[in-house]
Amino acid sequence: MKEYLKIERDQEWRDQLRKKIKNKERTTQERVSMTSLDPMERIKYQDREVNLGLNMEQAQREASRCMDCVNPTCIEGCPVSINIPKFIKNIERGEVLEAAKTLKETSALPAVCGRVCPQEKQCEAQCFYTLKLKKEPVAIGYLERFAADFEQQSGAVSVPETAPKKQVKVAAIGSGPASLSFAGDMIKLGYDVTVFEALHEVGGVLKYGIPEFRLPNHVVDVELESLAKMGVKFERNFIVGRTASFDDLKAEGYQAFFVASGAGLPRFMNIPGENYNGILSSNEYLTRVNLMNAAKADFDTPVLKGQNVAVIGGGNTAMDSVRTAKRLGAERAMIIYRRSREEMPARVEEVLHAEEEGIEFLNLNNPVEYFADENGRVSKMRVQRMELGEPDASGRRRPVVVEGSEYDIPVDVVVVAIGVSPNPLVPSELPELKVSRWGTIEVDPETMQSSMPELFAGGDIVRGGATVILAMGDGRKAAAGMHKYLSQKNETAAN
Repeated sequence: MKEYLKIERDQEWRDQLRKKIKNKERTTQERVSMTSLDPMERIKYQDREVNLGLNMEQAQREASRCMDCVNPTCIEGCPVSINIPKFIKNIERGEVLEAAKTLKETSALPAVCGRVCPQEKQCEAQCFYTLKLKKEPVAIGYLERFAADFEQQSGAVSVPETAPKKQVKVAAIGSGPASLSFAGDMIKLGYDVTVFEALHEVGGVLKYGIPEFRLPNHVVDVELESLAKMGVKFERNFIVGRTASFDDLKAEGYQAFFVASGAGLPRFMNIPGENYNGILSSNEYLTRVNLMNAAKADFDTPVLKGQNVAVIGGGNTAMDSVRTAKRLGAERAMIIYRRSREEMPARVEEVLHAEEEGIEFLNLNNPVEYFADENGRVSKMRVQRMELGEPDASGRRRPVVVEGSEYDIPVDVVVVAIGVSPNPLVPSELPELKVSRWGTIEVDPETMQSSMPELFAGGDIVRGGATVILAMGDGRKAAAGMHKYLSQKNETAAN
């Protein structure tokens, strides 16, 4: 890898770009800001994207901040190992389609990642500016989105090359980011790849979990079309373990499986009154709106709307839920989170966008009981104040109850977004498969191979809940691990 990066960096065009602007001049430029829709306008629509992207001038100026480091630490922060300096330098010289091709060398979903990746915790956290200069990092995520969108809008979408077909069938179970990343790498290696999706739409959490104001469906669809053009096959409405068993698929010639069936089992708090009408999981709430079009007048999918909506949790899913509630007409949309603002796991940008949209943050508060009206519909919640104690095992300060601090808040919809548990279907079908006490599939962290040699797994079914990009990293590791396993197995069989 180091040798490859050095060869790429030593190319004449990159050398000339480095000489064109002095380093001092590069480092004194301000990081670009991305424009966004006016908050009072955007809350009227579920499907108007908040961030508006960069224009060519902004992108080239931001790309010129990149120092094209000899040791590009930013790549070490990327779970799918994108050649970040190469794609950014292509933007700087105006070769944006080349930048998009560079992204696709290792990422199956660049337009998605440019929008939903927590770059501030990954590649940008490892940028030279962050580590050495203590300045704002190069806006790698904005530039990734710019290159991917530019290509999508150019009408010249490139399709990565694939190796000659091996006539070896492999299956991916689930069609979320881990599976799509896996399928992209396996199809490049020449395998016959089929992705099985239980729902009627491909995309997994990208379609049902992330609202269109953050990730438009048409952006996901272009990425899916690219995989289909490479030869990936998609089977919808197909539940592996119900529609067909693993043995059925083996009989059809599938030699190995990648399980990325996600963590779709909602978690609740098990507090009094949690079964009243009007209290639901974030999974159900977001799926009804994002996948089943509940917010649109011409669809009859029911969705609970309320004037006083409380969302329990502090992650990105909680932000997506509370901002969705605002767009469904809530007068008061609140985040209830038992830790402080600083400890919220949600992306800083999502929290800022929520604040702009009028979301209330009730930090250091925790629900303890719900009450209902005469019809059994939730009408108020009792919360207690918390304060931060000593750090726990995660390193975050543990919330401690403030005795006698309970008070009531009127609510007519409550969305619980405190995490999810792994989908139990695949493990229940395979009693010999090793799972953890949390129900996650146990794998070798380097190869993603499970206790069953032909079965690999990644994403939330292994991690119990993670980001899109970490799931994609799992998919890439699993593809490399499965390729090695199948190559050795078929070589042995040939001898």
